[in-house]
Amino acid sequence: MRQALHQLPVLNDPLHDSFGLSQHMRFQDNYADLHARPFPVATTPVRVSHMTLLHTGTDHYPRELNHLKSLCKRYSINPPSEGDVCFYQNFGEFEVRWERHTEFSSYTFLLKGKSTQCFAQPAISLLPDDWISELPGEVVAALHIEGIDSDTAVVDKETLRPCFEGQRLIASQLGNEAASVWSALRLHSDGFNRILLVNNSLNECQTGRLIRTLLELEAYRNMMLLAFPVAQQTSAQVSDMETELADLLRQISGERVISEEREQLEKLSDMAAAVAELIAETRYRFDAARAYYQMVQSRLEDLQETELNGLQTMSAFIEHRLGPAFRTTEATKRRLDDLSSRVDRASDFLRTRVDMAIEAQNQALLQSMDKRAQLQFRLQQTVEGLSIVVITYYVLALCGVLFNAAVPYTPGVDVTTLKAAFLPVVLAGVWLVTHRVKKHLKRDAEN
Repeated sequence: MRQALHQLPVLNDPLHDSFGLSQHMRFQDNYADLHARPFPVATTPVRVSHMTLLHTGTDHYPRELNHLKSLCKRYSINPPSEGDVCFYQNFGEFEVRWERHTEFSSYTFLLKGKSTQCFAQPAISLLPDDWISELPGEVVAALHIEGIDSDTAVVDKETLRPCFEGQRLIASQLGNEAASVWSALRLHSDGFNRILLVNNSLNECQTGRLIRTLLELEAYRNMMLLAFPVAQQTSAQVSDMETELADLLRQISGERVISEEREQLEKLSDMAAAVAELIAETRYRFDAARAYYQMVQSRLEDLQETELNGLQTMSAFIEHRLGPAFRTTEATKRRLDDLSSRVDRASDFLRTRVDMAIEAQNQALLQSMDKRAQLQFRLQQTVEGLSIVVITYYVLALCGVLFNAAVPYTPGVDVTTLKAAFLPVVLAGVWLVTHRVKKHLKRDAEN
């Protein structure tokens, strides 16, 4: 039995299915995606520099990839391949981590070891200045993290204040006091935010996951706040439109004048187009803000913060500032949707009034046309009767000529009496011919 087991084939081909089942095209990708963008494995002391850059232009990805290749060429490192959306590589003294997301890319640089003075020698200082300055995109988040061991330094508010250039500090214990974080959540003289991570009992994987959480928290927080000025500007525009709509509604409720109603309908149509354009311009940013806010809340929950030395925690500080901004974007989004609905309802109401007025005009016009048609029909009947009399008169006149010509040959015949005798016959004949012609014309018109 043991020998038989050793004879079984080893399945080294990932595409091989020993059961012969047909796999979905995304079957293996779904499993691979679970392990995409892994957290860094880091031991303290460690220095981390992180930047989040917003994508600019349609050719941003090629520029980004070529810029990474130029750095790899300087250090003789294998470059990323075409189509890659993440790149993790050890450059000897430091590690580079690049990740491309939907609308931004993140650059993270890790350097092992402690600096001589807190935040004096960040990881980014080892990168070429010209390469850093030419990074494609616009910076929306920049952060230095300095990770130290708790037994290598005295950690208290007064001692750490110089590390943050005298700014008011925020601090908290993390994960059952396995670590603590200190920050001012402000930009410092080098243009970066700073977080000091004090490791009490974290292993290298836990430290790496915590660093990734702090980096994502910084990126998502700043990406969410991009929607706040958009919401403020849009809210002012919505207020103006609401005032204009209220004025139009007051005019609509007044005296009905068809020409004015058409003008009001045109204004409502223009307003509806303006609202639709505003929704199209802001909807993506507002929806993205909701997604980023949810991710910020998720990362804050992962930190499992508790108070440290009576200082405000990072969760409390961020939620106190970020919550109102998020609620502003949500309120503006709801106001836009509500304004769009009200404009549509007002347009439908006014359009109905205009249609009813036009219908009333058309009905009055049809009634007048019906009256004219009846008058024309009566006039036509009168003319037809007169035409029969006229035709009969001329036919009898012609007959009279014939009768006068025949008098020499028919003595004793009175022409007048003869014409009087022929009058009913001629009248009936003319009426019959006229009636047949009229019937024939009516049948042709119906066909």
